[in-house]
Amino acid sequence: MTSIHRWDPSLYASNAAFVPALGAPVLDLLAPKAGEHILDLGCGDGVLTRKLIDAGCSVVGVDADPAMVAAAQAKGINARIGDARALDFDSEFDAVFTNAALHWVGQPEVVTAGVKRALKPGGRYVGEFGGHANIAAIRTALIAVLARHGFPPAGSETSYYPTAEAFRAVLEGAGFVVESCVIIPRPTPLPESGMAGWLETFRGGFIDAAGVPDALKDQIIAETVALLAPALQAADGKWTADYVRIRFSAHQPE
Repeated sequence: MTSIHRWDPSLYASNAAFVPALGAPVLDLLAPKAGEHILDLGCGDGVLTRKLIDAGCSVVGVDADPAMVAAAQAKGINARIGDARALDFDSEFDAVFTNAALHWVGQPEVVTAGVKRALKPGGRYVGEFGGHANIAAIRTALIAVLARHGFPPAGSETSYYPTAEAFRAVLEGAGFVVESCVIIPRPTPLPESGMAGWLETFRGGFIDAAGVPDALKDQIIAETVALLAPALQAADGKWTADYVRIRFSAHQPE
């Protein structure tokens, strides 16, 4: 996928292992069958892609980040660098699967049209990504801290977080038959690295884009953590991120 963010696979593995771990319900919704040819759109480091392969599927993984693609390839996955907005597949796949990726991409009509072209007649499109009000407290706090230091808020948030109704309209507008498209509030416990680790992993690119010099980044993160603590940190010190997801299942007409 294409965004201003650049991923560090080791940082992702340490601070974001919950992302593929919480992808199991989406895999269940996909219900992959042995022998199917599946496109994993935004495959990242390939943890969930590997599960599709283990289920007997032939899988192609696509991601815009070279380091994450290399990490997926190191797992023996057929992964390649590519842009979700410029898919060049034609009626090749039984299903397209995507988890925690579409919110980084934007241009949903363009992405959805490319997915539709990539699918065989009757092919399935199943996934999950950030929905309306996703990490609202975190985004608001980070924008406020950046503004306090004189940095423009535009650099702090560019993600696509639609309502279920808006994304259903995108799918139907592209000609998909939609089985389900729902918002799922999913408060998510964070690992030991807490909110500071989350911000470093998931919002480091936005902090960079705001023009924050390296010498000030730790302070920006520390102030954001302090602002969020009353809302998202429990008395025992553990953090929960205010995740909201859209989970959807659709298919290409026969």
